[in-house]
Amino acid sequence: MGNTFFQKVYCLDSGFHTGEENMAIDRELMASFLDGRFQRRFGRESCLWRFYGWNPCAITIGYNQDISGIDTLKCHTEGIDVVRRPTGGRAVFHAEEFTYSFFADSEEQNSGLYRMVHAVIQLALEELGILAGFCRSTLSRTQGVVAPEGVSCFTASARYELQVGGRKLVGSAQRRNRHVLLQHGSLPLSARHKELCRFIAHADGGVFEEIRDAMERKTTSLEEILGYVPEYGSLVELMCSAAGKLHGVEAVKLHPCDLSDILEHQEDLIH
Repeated sequence: MGNTFFQKVYCLDSGFHTGEENMAIDRELMASFLDGRFQRRFGRESCLWRFYGWNPCAITIGYNQDISGIDTLKCHTEGIDVVRRPTGGRAVFHAEEFTYSFFADSEEQNSGLYRMVHAVIQLALEELGILAGFCRSTLSRTQGVVAPEGVSCFTASARYELQVGGRKLVGSAQRRNRHVLLQHGSLPLSARHKELCRFIAHADGGVFEEIRDAMERKTTSLEEILGYVPEYGSLVELMCSAAGKLHGVEAVKLHPCDLSDILEHQEDLIH
């Protein structure tokens, strides 16, 4: 299987970090694509996948999302980070999750890259025996801060996101700056992502039930599908293999120290 988008595919496993650290790493990596540092070192026809987790758990909100929809005081009390993503979309509760970021300098349309990224994840899931399909629906604007589709990423599906049995498995969001694209995505390992409903601000009993029921109906996780939680490291390997396979190349694994000049403000990650 081959795809002509990129001639070189790089993968970075950066491990587990706080919410602010994870978003700072992605901002620095995107900056390296914008100013050309990454391309000068690794090639113009290259892309980068980053894989990571969260410690402690975190809630991220979309770049333009109103933070007042999240009960930040309750999050703080329970030791949960709340951070804003550089990408769009809605809130995600990152707990027991495999997370990716994808970076590319490409003139390809956002929709084409969105589909390609999910095709890679689809290939990786096939190795676990999961046959995920593309969502066909498109996002709609929902009025009201506490409506399920207006707060949670996983209760609204976009075209080319992945679903199993009609329930969303992967949630993703993009940001484009000139020709550089950053795409974030979440693959829940367990059902804990559904706990987002506990942290919605101003949610009375009826609204809480509505959001909780929407999460149950519309979303799923690897554990719910497989009956077990795959190891983080095995998912990294499956994703690296799938990313290379889709483009007909062997993906190159980078160590954080290979990006020391790019991630110069992330000393703990580099060392």
